[in-house]
Amino acid sequence: MTRPHRALTGLVAAIVFAAAGCSVGPNYVRPSVIVPPDYKERAEGAEWKTAQPSDGTTRGPWWETFGDPLLNTLESQVNISNQNVLVAEAQFRQARALVLAARSQFFPTVTVGAGYTRSQQSQNLVGSAFAQQQLGTRNDFVLPLDVSWEVDVWGRIRRNVEANRASAQASAGDLETSRLLFQSEVAQDYFQLRTLDAQRQLLDAAIAAFQTSLKLTQSRYGGGVASAADVAQAETQLKTTQAQATDLGVQRAQLEHAIAVLIGQPPAMLTIPFSPLSATPPPIPVGLPSELLERRPDVAAAERRVATANAQIGVAVAAYYPTVTLSASAGFESGSIAKWLVWPSRFFSVGPAVTETVFDGGLRGAQTAEARAAYDASVASYRQTVLGAFQDVEDNMAALRILETEAREQADAVRAAERSLSLTTNQYRAGIVSYLNVVVAQTAALTSEQTGAGIAGRRLAASVLLVKALGGGWSADRLPTADEVTRK
Repeated sequence: MTRPHRALTGLVAAIVFAAAGCSVGPNYVRPSVIVPPDYKERAEGAEWKTAQPSDGTTRGPWWETFGDPLLNTLESQVNISNQNVLVAEAQFRQARALVLAARSQFFPTVTVGAGYTRSQQSQNLVGSAFAQQQLGTRNDFVLPLDVSWEVDVWGRIRRNVEANRASAQASAGDLETSRLLFQSEVAQDYFQLRTLDAQRQLLDAAIAAFQTSLKLTQSRYGGGVASAADVAQAETQLKTTQAQATDLGVQRAQLEHAIAVLIGQPPAMLTIPFSPLSATPPPIPVGLPSELLERRPDVAAAERRVATANAQIGVAVAAYYPTVTLSASAGFESGSIAKWLVWPSRFFSVGPAVTETVFDGGLRGAQTAEARAAYDASVASYRQTVLGAFQDVEDNMAALRILETEAREQADAVRAAERSLSLTTNQYRAGIVSYLNVVVAQTAALTSEQTGAGIAGRRLAASVLLVKALGGGWSADRLPTADEVTRK
């Protein structure tokens, strides 16, 4: 081996060795967040500790805890047919493809081709007699093989791969967040629809009772005991309640249509049979606030975006350093096709190149400042996501605790209203009070029953939202690793 060749080999070896252990830019450290030792609502509500044990987490399909077979069937279709979930899944696959694209820069670029050129020089460009003798038409057959490789001396490629891997992991978190969002929307709409069914059942029972009252009033009017005003009031009460029952059909139809779209079906293809609300809020294990950071896919996605922004700083800083490129070219070239692919027609060239930007008008400085600002923004966004997660849990724990008390109080109110209605109706039959008193008592009883049904629906909705706030049984160990997002 000649001295120039030995020097070139030594230079290449030194460059490759340096590339193995140098990456500019900051190494990633997960940002700190403020985590309370326990949830405020659990500390304040003694009943919450008994009703909602904290010694476990929701496992498997969380909606099965409500014990509704039809809800289970609807939820199972969200992953398969919800178009927004499919969008998120495609975006995750796109993010994984970008990892492979970034990783491809670790390897040389090899191109091969074949070309043929037939040319003739201009006589006006020829100055010497020898050159004039070379005039005429020429053939040029070429078969080149070109190799180019950027040596990752400063870690620009590694940082770019790191950024894309973290971005793909964030996209996986977004996919899980999307799944959880639409699963919870199906459950909320379903329980709201069942609440309407319960209210419709109450209205149907009230209509039957009001029809009986109307017949009673008409009979008393025929006997000269009641006035025509009593009959009008009874008829008004009946017709108003019938109108309320009919009006519920609008909301129910819209909820049914919304559920159909959430499970990826045209509204015309889904019919949910009438069934009054019967489920009760199940016990939901809450765990500790520190565990919430590992149970929320949106928190995991936000943290991965911080890692992406951190790696992008390294990419920006690497632009300050020289770019080292190894290139080689070899092949066959001849003026005659008969001698094109013979050994004497071979050619080659090989050698490294180092380029450094000496002036860019402040471009690299601006790009680095932009990357650092983007990192700061991602840190703030991550911390805000964590705060929002804590708020979601506290909000729905408070809602469940307060609504449980309200449900007991409302049940007492319903019983009192029913007693009042019974007493007032007996007084009317005895001629002690006017029919207006009966109407007032009937309205109060119906309103109390409807309020009770509404509270039951709100408690189930709060349970769904609490499960969603806790991550729906998801955990950070389900996030794909850096190697998993790199595989084809």
